[in-house]
Amino acid sequence: MNTRGERGSRQRELFARSTRSVIVIEENHRLVQLTKELDWTELEEVVQGIRSRKLKNAAGRPPHLRALIGAVVMRATHKMSYRDTEDQLRHYGPARYLCGLTESEWTPDANTIQDFEELMGQDGMKQLNEYVVKDAVHAGLADASVLVADTTAQEAAIPHPNEMGLLATFLSTVARASARAGGALKAFGTAMQEKFREGKKRLREYRLFAKGKTQAARQKLMREMANLVQGVQGPLAEVLAESDPSKNRLVGYSKVAHAKVQRLHETMTTLLPQIRYWVKTGRVAANKIINLHIPELYSVVRGKAGKAVEFGLQWGIARLKGGFLLATAGIQRRHVVDANFATLAVDNHIALFGEPPKSYAYDRGGYSQDNVMRVKARGVKNVGLAPRGQARWEVNGAIREMLVNERAQVEGGIGVIKNARYGFNRPPARSVAMMAVCGQRAVLGHNLNKWVRGLAKRNEMQLVG
Repeated sequence: MNTRGERGSRQRELFARSTRSVIVIEENHRLVQLTKELDWTELEEVVQGIRSRKLKNAAGRPPHLRALIGAVVMRATHKMSYRDTEDQLRHYGPARYLCGLTESEWTPDANTIQDFEELMGQDGMKQLNEYVVKDAVHAGLADASVLVADTTAQEAAIPHPNEMGLLATFLSTVARASARAGGALKAFGTAMQEKFREGKKRLREYRLFAKGKTQAARQKLMREMANLVQGVQGPLAEVLAESDPSKNRLVGYSKVAHAKVQRLHETMTTLLPQIRYWVKTGRVAANKIINLHIPELYSVVRGKAGKAVEFGLQWGIARLKGGFLLATAGIQRRHVVDANFATLAVDNHIALFGEPPKSYAYDRGGYSQDNVMRVKARGVKNVGLAPRGQARWEVNGAIREMLVNERAQVEGGIGVIKNARYGFNRPPARSVAMMAVCGQRAVLGHNLNKWVRGLAKRNEMQLVG
């Protein structure tokens, strides 16, 4: 047994082993084929156009666009964290080849990749996806003359919303943030310590001991918690009005904490009356806020067995014949619903390809005589909106059968992007904007993998990796 403190092999080597690895990357590796098939010059032009629109000027060192676009492609085709992406780009040969770094020792770090994705935004990711879909149509892997569409929900990574939890989260978050905000807010947090402790006591009583109590007893606890929050809101409004960050010279996390408290106060100003309305009437208020930190999220009623309501964003998914997807995020509530997305999908198709699809299908959720007339007015020849009740189909025979089959397959495409490989559902995002980026990136990854598999099959190549 080796009792020495040294680790490693006891057989000494004449020369120290090199840490510079030399490997040969297989020609049929998936990332190698992606690298060869993508038009990197066009992609860089697209990204440069996005940057020029969003940045005030071109000051600073020029970005490594080739490597950063490769990092986005890498994250799209296989969900991973920013830290894992940095590690892959630094040590994984095919990933370095994808990013054009095989002749370089430089690697983008996790923060650089994250900043680049935030700069790209949802519209940038969508443009990259549209490039891939148009190339797939040009290569004959997809047929733009046949379009089907549907809506789905993107769940947010948030706890299930309930009134008591929202009120308690407000108190605990304000207590932590005000302690680090400095100045008047710190003094406010100290003065409110008794109310914060009382809030914890009410929450504990509600969660542990209210199960066996009557509905009236639980409602009483909720009213008491709402009164506590109201008692914090009043003084907090006065402190925020007096503690302007620019005048008090807040810097670093103090400035961030002050902004967080400000946002929480504004959100609770809207949420508290909604909670009181629910306690009083038992009905959910219109446009109910379901999360304090991302107040733009909303509930999506799906009516599914076991999951009647999902909390997050509504998305519209359009599918070309061949399986390639295009996505539209409903950032605003009611922006993407069946009644309007049935026509919006056709408008988006015309904007992308310059002409309407020849055949188009949607389920009965988007059916109405007005929608049928609108779709026909846009130039669609075969309108396959599934009718409701006793209404008749606008198409028959083989065309109807084809559209029904294509319409059924859009559900499979939605299921694929919700797979853990792509991470469409419950993305690790802390804002609606980044949730939209994650959603578009998931669709981009699905299309990239489908595109490269189609090209490899045409070339009779078996992909690895």
